Amino acid sequence: LTLIDATLCTPYNVRPLEAGVDFVLHSATKYLGGHNDLLAGAVTGAADLLDPVRNLRGIMGGVNSPHNAYLLERGLKTLALRMERHNANGQAVAEFLASHPRVDRVLYPGLADHPFHEVARRTMRGFGGLVTFFIKDADWRQTAAVIDAVQIPRIGPSLGGVESLIEQPMVMSYWNYSPDERAAFRIPDNMVRMACGIEDADDLIADLAQALEAAE
Repeated sequence: LTLIDATLCTPYNVRPLEAGVDFVLHSATKYLGGHNDLLAGAVTGAADLLDPVRNLRGIMGGVNSPHNAYLLERGLKTLALRMERHNANGQAVAEFLASHPRVDRVLYPGLADHPFHEVARRTMRGFGGLVTFFIKDADWRQTAAVIDAVQIPRIGPSLGGVESLIEQPMVMSYWNYSPDERAAFRIPDNMVRMACGIEDADDLIADLAQALEAAE
C-alpha cells in the first residue's frame, strides 16, 4: 500500500489518488479548514480499503465533533479561492526573499533552484504558501529579532490559515531537541518558516523588507 501526506499541497494542487496512490492523508486543521479554528484529520482512498479504518476509528472513539465537521465543511467551500491566493503569495514572497541580500537561501518548490522544482512543476497546479528561508550569517538571537520585527504575520508554528504565520523552528517546533538532534534534522538556528496567508502579497513583502532591515 502507498500512503501520501498531502497536507501541504491540498487536493487543489495535487491529486495523488489519480496517480494510483492507495491512501491520501491530510491534517484538515491546516488548509482544508483554512481558518485556524479546528482540529481534524482526513484519510481518503478506495471504499474497500477505508472500511476497516472507519470501523477502527469508531471503536477507538476518535470521531470528530459535529461542530468541527461543520467548520471543516465551511472551509472546504472556499478552498479553491484560498489556495489560489496562498499559491500566489508563496511564490511572490519566495522570489522576494531569494533576491534579498540578508537571506542566504530559500526553500520553495516554485523556485527554479529547488532540487524538486521540475517534479513539482510537472505534478502540481501550484506550490502552496509555505516558505522556508535562512538569514545570512545570523545566530538564533539575530534570527529571532527578524521574527519579532514583523507586523503582519502572527508568530506561530502552524500553517494553512487565512492569516500568515511565521516561526523560528529552532526555538518553537524543535525547542526541546538538543543541538545535535536539530543538526541531524537540518534545523539550523537561522532558519525561518513562513506560512503565507491570503493577505496582500505586496503588504507581506514590505513587512518582511522592513523586518530584515530593522533587525540588521
